[in-house]
Amino acid sequence: MPRYEFRCRACGDTFEVNRPMAEAGRPATCPQGHADTVKLLSTVAVTGRGGSAPSGGIPSGGGCCGGSCGC
Repeated sequence: MPRYEFRCRACGDTFEVNRPMAEAGRPATCPQGHADTVKLLSTVAVTGRGGSAPSGGIPSGGGCCGGSCGC
């Protein structure tokens, strides 16, 4: 289930809420009970490489399809 981050405008607390994507736009109440909250834009970093390169120091794969399209 996706996790959404909110910030309370009344107390400044930042908190997370787990809920289905269908309910992503629903308002959330902060843990202190305040209703004036705003959903924060979360960023996710996605990389195309694993943790380390194979022996020889040359990474394998790459691009959008593992390197087979030449991108």
